Amino acid sequence: MPDAPDRIWIIGASDGIGEKLAEAYAATGAHLILSARSEDRLTALADRLGAAHRAVALDVSDRHSLEAAAEKITAIGPLDRIIHLAALYDPGKIKDLDPERAAQLVTVNLMGSFHIAQIAPPLLRAGGQLALCGSVAGYIGLPQGQIYSATKAGVINLVESLRAEWGGQIDVRLISPGFVDTRLTAQNNFEMPAVIPPERAAECIVKGLNERRFEVHFPRRLTLVLKLMRALPYWASLPLTRRLVQ
Repeated sequence: MPDAPDRIWIIGASDGIGEKLAEAYAATGAHLILSARSEDRLTALADRLGAAHRAVALDVSDRHSLEAAAEKITAIGPLDRIIHLAALYDPGKIKDLDPERAAQLVTVNLMGSFHIAQIAPPLLRAGGQLALCGSVAGYIGLPQGQIYSATKAGVINLVESLRAEWGGQIDVRLISPGFVDTRLTAQNNFEMPAVIPPERAAECIVKGLNERRFEVHFPRRLTLVLKLMRALPYWASLPLTRRLVQ
């Protein structure tokens, strides 16, 4: 008897990395639940990928919205994977960021991940996988990272704690992308080092989540350099980051 198709919930699936990841998993025969705020885009994507896939619109910053989505998904049955990618991005210097916009980034990026961390595990089968998206911007405080870098540092810490708390029950993973050519990074007014297309990012995620490492990070020609900088003492790392200020 053939194995049942994987059930995968992708949050942040309406464009960018999430859309390409949905396409990649659909090609493997998985049955997808696609979520984001844009219901029209999600429905169009689900229709394009085929009848086995379902769109469930939600807002990760709204706890009630997530709980309502989880209730719908519970009726489908236990999930094999949940991949949370939804985030806001606003590049620039800290002194220039509007406080209300900063609060919005914290609510979506950090609190949204917290909501997923609480709501998602009961939806998984025993040993199922929960992957949340940090960023290499969370490794160290980078110039023009603004509050985005701080929220992603918080997400990294959150996922590390989650891994310890759920060890042996579900498979908690961290995804740390570098620069990916998407609608969000199109806001950058600087040359992005080692930038990759979203199709390549999706390939890295699919491959990495099938391996055993806790963190899926890419592209390595960027991530390994930033990991080295993070490992340095402040007297060595801070002068290096200061050189990046424009």
